[in-house]
Amino acid sequence: MAGNVTALFRASTAHSPSISMLHRAGGGAPGGIADFCVPCNPYFPTPAMFEAMGARIRDILTYYPSGADTITAELCQVLGLNPQTVAMGNGSTELITWIDHLLVRDSLAVPVPTFGRWTDQPMETGKRCDMFPLPEAHGFQLDPRAFVRFVQDRGSRTAVICNPNNPDGGLLSKAQVLYLCDSLRDLDLVVVDESFLEFSDTARETSIVDEAPLRTNVIVLRSLGKNFGLHGVRFGYLVANPSLAGKVRSMLPKWNLNSFAEHVVFMLKEHRREYAESLELTRRDRRAMIARLTLLPGLTVYPSQGNFVFVRLPEGVDGAVLRDRLLAEHGVLVRECGNKVGSSSRFLRLVVRQEDEVRRLISGMEQVLYGRQVTPAPLPPAVPQPMLAQMPVPARGLPAPQPTAEGLGLVPAQVWPAAPTGPAPAAMPLPPVTGGRGWSSGTPAVDRLISGA
Repeated sequence: MAGNVTALFRASTAHSPSISMLHRAGGGAPGGIADFCVPCNPYFPTPAMFEAMGARIRDILTYYPSGADTITAELCQVLGLNPQTVAMGNGSTELITWIDHLLVRDSLAVPVPTFGRWTDQPMETGKRCDMFPLPEAHGFQLDPRAFVRFVQDRGSRTAVICNPNNPDGGLLSKAQVLYLCDSLRDLDLVVVDESFLEFSDTARETSIVDEAPLRTNVIVLRSLGKNFGLHGVRFGYLVANPSLAGKVRSMLPKWNLNSFAEHVVFMLKEHRREYAESLELTRRDRRAMIARLTLLPGLTVYPSQGNFVFVRLPEGVDGAVLRDRLLAEHGVLVRECGNKVGSSSRFLRLVVRQEDEVRRLISGMEQVLYGRQVTPAPLPPAVPQPMLAQMPVPARGLPAPQPTAEGLGLVPAQVWPAAPTGPAPAAMPLPPVTGGRGWSSGTPAVDRLISGA
């Protein structure tokens, strides 16, 4: 079955196969899959909310939802937004599609690596995609002034940034985002994708949802599925001036939002406290997870303000092989970033998870990378809330100390350690790695190792 699962990743382009596809291919594990791939809020909805939804499952699935205007009006009441400035979509990806079709003319500029739909969508409709490479040497941090110069030099008509960026979690301040918007006010469109901003430490102070409707060419995009831990419901929204928002809204079907989306939106006002607590818990877990990952020899950990952490693997390690072995041998699913434009197979994006799952991730990485445990077993204790701001975070892009074969028993870079169980495989070269969109699918020796043949 492991070979079937591996084939799903090799067949994917800019995205990973769904959890359902993995289960159907036999990718389950005795303890279930520990999912570090899909960036979802692990604390929301609460068990009580799921129970309430379950009690109404028959009605939710049987009957039509209300029209999108009714659901949008309720969401705006909860969030304090003007309904005339909002359009809700069946996931933020639907809104990206309509933005491309309706508002993007011949070209779009975007920093890379970033969310794949911002590069793939315009190219699928024949537009020029101007990709601004984020420098690895600077921890993938976006320089707004350099990006503005790039957009102007290229003559791009639309510009997009993700804040925080996916996959690295880099965050611009509100002043930096507004500088970018104002410097590009002559463009057809500027999109600020805030899909992961709710997980940042300064979400309220950083968002430009209040400023976007005052500008004629700015759209802010938000994802509800990520924030509310309900990717399967597929709902998101954009905020813009009434003319832009109305143009998108006029193209959407009356029932583009499903009954689950309606049910969740109408539950929100009664569960504001639980939602706020879920975000605080996720921020706490992110700090603890970063602290634990930095103890792994040779791993570069980039500080993040999303609900994920971007890491660079030790020299000579191929992320595709690591991903496949973690899933096959430990039931741990990670996002290897070799198929992200501007990244390579040396990088993983690891979603923030709870303590027991992080322990499972760390244990699996240690076994595959080093052949043994190399860090203290317990995770750092839960950090009291008043101390969160004081917890040290490594500088962006600061590498952990590099391992040595003598000091840690680490195998040479061109040889993978044996699997934790079963006979040790013969030494083999790492598969070649290519940057940009693709990565090599590996050698027959890698296939045999993963499949257990």
